[in-house]
Amino acid sequence: MKNLILYIILFCSTSIFAQNEQLAQYYYDKGDFDKALVSYQELSDGLPTNPFYFQRKIDCMQQLLQFESTEKAIQERLSKYKQATLLVELGYNFQLQKNESKAKKYYDEAIDKIRKNPNEVYGVANTFEKKVLLEYALQSYLVASELIPTYDFKYQTALLYGQLGKNDEMIANFLEEAIENPQSAVMIQNQLTRYMSTDGDSKFNESLRKALIVRVQKNQDVFWNQFLSWFYMQQKEFGKAFIQEKAIYKRNPESLSNILSLGQMAIEEGDNEVAAEVMNYVLENTTDVELIVQAHTYLMKMKMEKAQEKDFAAINAQFDLLLKQYGLTPVTLSLQLKQAHFVSFIMKNPVEGKSIIKRAMEMQLNLYDQAQCKMGLADILLSEEKFNQALLYYSQIEENLQNNVMSHEASLKSAKTSYFKTDFEWALKQFKELKSASTQLIANDALEYFLLINDNTVADSTQTALKQFAKGDYLLYQNRNQEAIAQFQSILKSFKGQEIEAVTLLRLGRLYEKLGDYTLALAQYQDIIDHHSDGIYIDEALYFSADIYNKQLQQPDKAKALYEKIIFGHQDSIYFVDARRKFRELRGDTNL
Repeated sequence: MKNLILYIILFCSTSIFAQNEQLAQYYYDKGDFDKALVSYQELSDGLPTNPFYFQRKIDCMQQLLQFESTEKAIQERLSKYKQATLLVELGYNFQLQKNESKAKKYYDEAIDKIRKNPNEVYGVANTFEKKVLLEYALQSYLVASELIPTYDFKYQTALLYGQLGKNDEMIANFLEEAIENPQSAVMIQNQLTRYMSTDGDSKFNESLRKALIVRVQKNQDVFWNQFLSWFYMQQKEFGKAFIQEKAIYKRNPESLSNILSLGQMAIEEGDNEVAAEVMNYVLENTTDVELIVQAHTYLMKMKMEKAQEKDFAAINAQFDLLLKQYGLTPVTLSLQLKQAHFVSFIMKNPVEGKSIIKRAMEMQLNLYDQAQCKMGLADILLSEEKFNQALLYYSQIEENLQNNVMSHEASLKSAKTSYFKTDFEWALKQFKELKSASTQLIANDALEYFLLINDNTVADSTQTALKQFAKGDYLLYQNRNQEAIAQFQSILKSFKGQEIEAVTLLRLGRLYEKLGDYTLALAQYQDIIDHHSDGIYIDEALYFSADIYNKQLQQPDKAKALYEKIIFGHQDSIYFVDARRKFRELRGDTNL
């Protein structure tokens, strides 16, 4: 019975203590420091050894300008516990009173404590950092490292140098830490990426590039070639990254997978020239059938994208030749699926496309490869207006590969199928869920369609214009480009000045770009810029126009002006980072 009573008392005490802590936190977060101080004083009295409660107590006192009481509380604790961190707290209390000389006295005393006992560095440096006293935090680490060389604070000091704007020192420390502890390289690259993407004048990028090149030249370790290749890939300089990857492969010819990944990235970014060079290099340097098939698949993908009608028969014959050479096996599935897509959507022979996929499905395939086949088959069925059959296959993929990228892709295609059917209510629900997908491209795509349906339903409850627009999108999906152009032009005539106009102009612009009619594409984008500058498609119109002037028409001045408008007027755009990078390249302020 006594034990039970004791247990009940302890339980109640703990519960009350936890409630007091929550109440103190509530007042503190709310900025009600008078009440927070009372609560934290009680908590600190109850657990005098707890540094968090004491810290919160003096924070509240300082917020209430009770500096003398704060000093007294810190001095009493310092006398009792002799903690070096309390000297920083004392100094900071005087700094808040604008008494810089006394603040410096205590800060210097804290660093002297490190000289006497280097183990004090952890608490002292951390306290300085919390107070944003970065120079003192840096000094703390440097003093400790000097006294005990085995103490390694390169990562911590690199972060501090970066915050202090000392880029060269930050780069040097990060790179030294990376070579000494290669397992931390990815973490360091993530830190460097923050500066690469936010530095306003690209000096940081140039400093990092030079530092890496010096290390590549002075040191034979392939680690630096890998690091420099990573840097060039961040800058989307795939040709220069390829030079580094070839140097790595020559010294360590174990795997071409990194080179293949580089080629894939180049394709995704539209650098087909480098991508083709990479794939051909893979073909020249391997006998691995799986790698050979992957390289051929990427090369055929690029050929398909540029194909004109006169090329169709030759491309299809090349598919047949490759599949004859390497066999109809699971290893060549990627080639088989590419051929199925080619004959279905480009040669307009869906019956043959389905036949290719059904033949592939007869092989012994794993779950993922089965899903790839079902995806290809569903895509063709969708193009034939067999919506329910397509939905059945998409749902099977979602069920069989839950929480997989392909599953999310199937969900997106399922939502688009509902959209093409003009079942907008159900499509909207699906797109709403996919807006938070872990894959950024899927999330962005879902958001685009969600806004399209939502905005045009609010503007027109009958959804008349939206139905016409969905029909145009479906024609685009079927690769019936001229019919899609006619459909979108009809929408512009019938719904001029309505909500649907801006997105219709954007669709037409992208379609004309695809067909190589850049003058007409620019005209659509200019219409958005002139008449829909306050809408959600303005940044896309600016960016796509700039890209045409930059890549297709070789008019860099016009491109630069448009990129600049995105940089200064649309910082929240998903095209902001790319626009800034391309603007810098055109301005000539990088040698990347």
